Amino acid sequence: MSWDWQFYCNDTATGEAVAGCFGPGGKEQTYLQWMLGAWGWTVSVSLLALVLALIVGSAIGIARTAPNRWLARFGEVWTELFRNIPLLVQVFLWYHVLPALIPPLRDAVPPSVLVVFALGFFTSARIGEQVKAGINTLPRGQRFAGQALGMTLPQTYRFVLLPMAFRIVIPPLTSESMNIVKNSAVAFAVSIPELAQFAQQASEETSHFEEIFIPVTLLYFISAFAINRIAKFIEARVRIPGQVGAK
Repeated sequence: MSWDWQFYCNDTATGEAVAGCFGPGGKEQTYLQWMLGAWGWTVSVSLLALVLALIVGSAIGIARTAPNRWLARFGEVWTELFRNIPLLVQVFLWYHVLPALIPPLRDAVPPSVLVVFALGFFTSARIGEQVKAGINTLPRGQRFAGQALGMTLPQTYRFVLLPMAFRIVIPPLTSESMNIVKNSAVAFAVSIPELAQFAQQASEETSHFEEIFIPVTLLYFISAFAINRIAKFIEARVRIPGQVGAK
């Protein structure tokens, strides 16, 4: 088996070789530039969706442990709704259905933002479960102790419960963060120019399947592994001796 990696320096339009593998003026002309640009889309969509998922998921997890039954029910409905609908279906709903129902979304919101919302809300349901489990793992006396000190319920969550709960759930949150990178591949279904779409289209154009899918696989691995290492670093820095996960 002989592999030909030279095609990465070919112009995507003409197929002619480009010196240095980068087109003039930094324009996306070669397959190498196309792949790097697609990687940038994958990382951007993943990180934005991760931020959204962490914010919304944390709020849902808190709501599900709140003494207010309406907040708790809202959190449960949110979790069941976004957890039980396949991600690809949610992407199509955000991309095709919602813009048809809400016309301003069609003109004012880029498709990539809609994918970020779909991926972020889907993952928020899973993160909400993790945050809820982390809070419920703590002794009930911690909530009562905070309120006995004169703290309001929001203050008790902020200064007593959440700092400990997030330390407990860092490992499962790491897994969900890595899953976002992998799940971002569904964006190719709505023509977002990320790695999965690059791999599919470029392999059809060039017939270099091995040479394309091997680097794309490595880029997905590098992206997910980088999140894993960052999360491990954070976990080590915030670890409290004598508590869950401490060594």
